[in-house]
Parts: sequence; structure tokens; C-alpha cells
Amino acid sequence: MEKIEHSTVSTNGINMHVASIGTGPPVLFLHGFPELWYSWRHQLLYLSSKGYRCIAPDLRGYGDTDAPPSVTSYTAFHIVGDLVGLLDNLGIEQVFLVGHDWGAMIAWQFCLLRPDRIKALVNLSVSFYPRNPKSKPLDGYKALFGDDYYIVRFQEPGEIEEAFAKFDTAKLLKNFYLSRNPEPPRFPKETEFRGLPDPPTLPPWLSEEDVKYYATKFDQKGFTGGLNYYRCINLSWELTAAWTGFPIKVPVKFIVGDLDLTYHIPGVKEYIHDGGFKRDVPFLEEVVVMEGVAHFINQEKPDEVSAHIYDFIKKF
Repeated sequence: MEKIEHSTVSTNGINMHVASIGTGPPVLFLHGFPELWYSWRHQLLYLSSKGYRCIAPDLRGYGDTDAPPSVTSYTAFHIVGDLVGLLDNLGIEQVFLVGHDWGAMIAWQFCLLRPDRIKALVNLSVSFYPRNPKSKPLDGYKALFGDDYYIVRFQEPGEIEEAFAKFDTAKLLKNFYLSRNPEPPRFPKETEFRGLPDPPTLPPWLSEEDVKYYATKFDQKGFTGGLNYYRCINLSWELTAAWTGFPIKVPVKFIVGDLDLTYHIPGVKEYIHDGGFKRDVPFLEEVVVMEGVAHFINQEKPDEVSAHIYDFIKKF
């Protein structure tokens, strides 16, 4: 880990913290919520040893990267703009792109908006969601899961932050990272997090040192930046109207755990396996469903995920 270099890059009006290691064809890693560049620590070491230049930023609002105060500064256009600026600053024309969770959602948007900058994509956990011109995403979530669904609960600025603040950050993060329940996460207002269980014993793939790193950064930065991505879901939907029906035009490999909550959203399995995914992502080359694996797949199964990424990108 000490071989990983850290730098600050000015891009799109913000200062972005970037972890990087290795030389060779560049691979850009995009983390999710509530995560950091650190979620890719295993992949950075593995792929750099295979001859790749690995780059993992803290995305806008996270870790040691700036967090603009305006809620509306976290649309897909802002985040993709940060990443294009990052590549320009580093003198990189094209990258292999790897995303997980929100990073996967941003990766799909990156491929829609600037496919010229992407050689190939490996996305984890979150499949492509084609834009539905007839329904705003939040309306769909409310209809499916109700007002207690976590994405709906995250909408009101300050409210969920206040709830989070009542708990030790490390305990809160352990509950996120270690959940193996594929049911839709719900946070009822009346109970809030009062029933937050003591997290289970840490598994071999997550150490107290790992949790401390995350907790320290979230204690410093807070959760608002990451939560603002959820608060811009409808705004990003409005702004991307011109891309309705537009396919993903880069080669893609998709990896998901069979216990991942995103895999159990109604309709998602059918979309992935019954032709819809391939229709919208015509260069989808491979779908991998890993058995007994939950949402934080790149940390839970680091060696397997790293090998899957390498096996795909080495073809190009």
C-alpha cells in the first residue's frame, strides 16, 4: 500500500484527490457510496503488477476531494466533467473504466456522454438503467418501495445526516459494508436507526484498520457530498433527456453478486438475463454472477474481481 502515490489534481473547478500506482495502459476506478478510492486498494495493487497504470480518485464530495456546497453540483454532468478534466490534466486520451455502485452509475453516464474516452468498461453491481422518458426515477422508487426506501429518505438535505450523526461512524459503516440482506433497504422515520444492530464480527476481507480509514475520512468530510448524488437523481434524469434510447457503445463486462441488493430490485434479473441489457448495451461481452457474494464485491472477493477485470481488459 505504501507504493500507492497520492496527488491533488485541479479539474472542473474543484481539487480532486487521486491515488495512483503503476505504468502502462491507464485504468480509471470509480467508487460508490459510502466509499472512497480506498475501496479499490486490492485492484490497484493487482493490476499495477500486471502492467497497468491504475488511477482511483476520491469522487466529488468524498474524502480528500472538494465538496461543493450546492446540492445541484452533483449531477452526472458534474461528475463526468470532473473525470474528463482529470484525464485531460493527466494527459490521458483513453482509459479502461471500472465502476462500482454509484461509480458504476457514473461509468454508464461517462460511456453515454463521452464514449470516445473509454476503451472498455468493467462495471460491478449496478447494471445499466435505460432512461424512462415517462417517469422520473424517484417516482419509480416511491411506487416500488414506498417513502421509507433509502434513496427516497436520502432526499431531504440535512435530515439523514442528522440521523447518521447519532451513531459512531465506524459502527454505521460496518452495518453498510457487512449487510448481506438483498431486501430493499428501508429507514422508517419513526424508528430511524434506533434499531441499528451491533455489526457482526469483521470478516477476513475487512479489517478494523480498513474501517478506521473510512470512518476517519467520513468524520472529516461528512456524508453530505455522497448523499447529494442521490439528491440529483431526478435532475440528472432531466438533463440527460437528449440521450433517451441511446445505447452504450463500448465493450462491457458486468459482474454482480447473487446477494447484491441491486440484483434483487424487481425486474433487474430479467433485464440482465432476458435480452434487455444486451439490447441497450450491444457490446456487452460477459455477465458474471458470483455466488454467495453481497454488494461490496470488489472488497469481499478482491482476487476474483481483480482477475475478472484483468481477463477482460487484456484483450484490448
